Amino acid sequence: MIDIHSHLLPGVDDGSRSIEASVEVLTRFASDGVDVLVCTPHLLASEAASAPVDSYREILESLRAAAPAVPRLELGWEIMLDIPGTDLSAPGLALAGSTAVLVEFTHAGVPPGATEELTRLRASGVVPVLAHPERYWGCTPESVAAWRRAGAVMQVDVVGLLAGGRMGALATELLQHGLVDCFASDNHADGQALAVARRWLEDLGAGAHAHLLTTVNPGRLLQNEPPLPVPPLVSPAPGVGRSMFRHLRALVRKRRAPARDAPPVEPGSR
Repeated sequence: MIDIHSHLLPGVDDGSRSIEASVEVLTRFASDGVDVLVCTPHLLASEAASAPVDSYREILESLRAAAPAVPRLELGWEIMLDIPGTDLSAPGLALAGSTAVLVEFTHAGVPPGATEELTRLRASGVVPVLAHPERYWGCTPESVAAWRRAGAVMQVDVVGLLAGGRMGALATELLQHGLVDCFASDNHADGQALAVARRWLEDLGAGAHAHLLTTVNPGRLLQNEPPLPVPPLVSPAPGVGRSMFRHLRALVRKRRAPARDAPPVEPGSR
C-alpha cells in the first residue's frame, strides 16, 4: 500500500511530537503492508514561496535513520488554499517529487471559485490532489464531479469514511458514485491506518476497490500517471462489514490528544 497523506514528520505541526512516536506508527504500518509513506506537514499557500523545504528534508533524513527500511519515506506538503492564485509548481512542494500536490480548503468550507482555482492549478502543470473532500461544508457529489472534470484528484481520509454523521455519509456517497480516487490515513501519530480500511472493503467483497484506492492509484500519482477509474461501490447488504466498521471506528476514537507542552498548532492544521 501507498499512503500519500500523513503527519509523521516529527515536531513540525499537530501530528507526531517525536521521532519515537513516528517510528512506532511506521513499524505498525510496515507490518500492515505499507510500502511507501509521504510525510505531508501543513503549509499555507500564502507561505508556499518560503516553505522550509531544506530544513524539513533534514528532519526527514533523521526519521529515515531511526525508522525501519519499510515503508520508504518521502516528503510532500498539505497545502491549505488560503488565498487563490498562488504558484504551487515548485518541485519542493509536490508529493515525493512528482507533479501531484496535496491541497486542502480552509475550515470555512468550499470557497467561492473552488472549481476555477483547481482548474488553474491543473493548468499550471501540477495535479491538485484534494485532501478529504468529505469534510468541507458545501461539498456535494456534483461539486466533486466538477472538480474531477477540472483535473483534480479526490483523496478521502480513512477517518472521514468512519466518522458517521454528515462526513461519513458524504464519504460513502462519493464511493457509491465512483468519485473517490484514493484513500490516505492522514495519520497524526494515532490509530488511523490504510490497512483497516482496506480490510473493511475486502470484507464487503470489494477487494478490487481496495487495491485501486490504497495501492494502484496512489502509486500512479507518484509516478506522474493519472489514477485509474474506481467503479461505484455497491451498497452492502444490512450487517455486511459491520464488525470491521466498528473496529475501524474504535481505532479512530483512540486518536491521541496533543501533549500539553506541544508547540502551537500552525494555521491550516486540524
